[in-house]
Amino acid sequence: MPRILLRTLPRNLTAVLAVTALLGSAAAVHAQVSDDVVKIGVLDDMSGPYADIQGPGDVVATKMAVEDFGGKVNGKPIEVVSADVQLKADVGGAIARRWFDTEKVDAVFGLGTSAVALAVQAIAQEKNKVSIATSVGSTALTGKSCSPNGIHWVYDTYALAKGTATAMMKQGGADSWFFLTADYAFGHALEQDTADIVKKNGGKVVGNVRAPVNSPDYSSFILQAQASKAQVIGLAVAGADAINSIKTASDFGLVAGGQKLAGLLVLITDIHALGLKTAQGLMFTEAYYWDQNDETRAFAKRFAERHGGKPPTMFQAGIYSAVTHYLKAIKAAGSDEAKTVIAEMKKIPVNDFMTRNGSIRDDGRMMRDMYLLQAKKPSESKREWDLMKVVATIPAEDAFRPLSESECPLIKK
Repeated sequence: MPRILLRTLPRNLTAVLAVTALLGSAAAVHAQVSDDVVKIGVLDDMSGPYADIQGPGDVVATKMAVEDFGGKVNGKPIEVVSADVQLKADVGGAIARRWFDTEKVDAVFGLGTSAVALAVQAIAQEKNKVSIATSVGSTALTGKSCSPNGIHWVYDTYALAKGTATAMMKQGGADSWFFLTADYAFGHALEQDTADIVKKNGGKVVGNVRAPVNSPDYSSFILQAQASKAQVIGLAVAGADAINSIKTASDFGLVAGGQKLAGLLVLITDIHALGLKTAQGLMFTEAYYWDQNDETRAFAKRFAERHGGKPPTMFQAGIYSAVTHYLKAIKAAGSDEAKTVIAEMKKIPVNDFMTRNGSIRDDGRMMRDMYLLQAKKPSESKREWDLMKVVATIPAEDAFRPLSESECPLIKK
């Protein structure tokens, strides 16, 4: 009997060890989701001038993405928290630190303004968390301040500038520019990128004026723009500031007097607030328009049902896209460890209702086609939100700054 045991034990032991290893391996996959939950933070302007284009709508889109994913990833629940940045980098940074340190948030999306995004991306790198900017534009996020923990998802100021300025200059009568600029990181970057495109195309910048965010009165700024005699007034502002500046320009007869307006960041909610009588003909660049095709319309219908009948802006569509891709990466990697997830996100192509064959570069820039849009004439609109038309598609390689010009220290020259 002892001899039989000695002969059969190794085979039994091998089988037991094999099963144990297999079970241990499967358990390890689940164990790699930290704190047994994947926690997503939406950090945005929830109550200020940008709330309508990001904020609460971003929270709706994020929750939709989580629900559509099944509410779990690798067997672990997905939670969503949100907060208002109040347009202050120190407030956004403090919230991100608290989320990362004590509330176990794994990834932050949205980020409100460029100044907040730059602060949070640096904190995420320090804490080894994920930072995905979906509602901000500064090219510094993938330039000199790029991070192995950060991705810039929807658009940037270079893409907005190149699409709109190039198109207007090709049309002619757009050789001299004056900028009305939001006085913070985003506005400065958008003005600089647009000015560079204007100069590359043989134009000149004759002046600028800086306006505080959420300015109640744009009269003095528009009067300075009008007095400049520039052929084009570039509006490097966003949200309520874009609406107010365009309305004021209309009141002062700026376009009627022969000058053109370049809306450097205009979204569907802005056009709706302005009305087509005021906005008609305005050209601008975006990453998404709800009425492009059946897929964009289907998402917009679902979103509008949960957001007061409003279709999504490119930020709100973009955060759904980014959260979904993030969750796919966790599932594929079997882990929510930041750098592992970022690496997986860069491996997987981005294909969804707003992006075809998108990819994430080594500098963190998500490469996607952009669209040159134009506000319709009132006679062209068939219903309330039928406000824009796609004039041209700008391929990703043409829309975004090439890696050869990158200041990102992650890129090997």
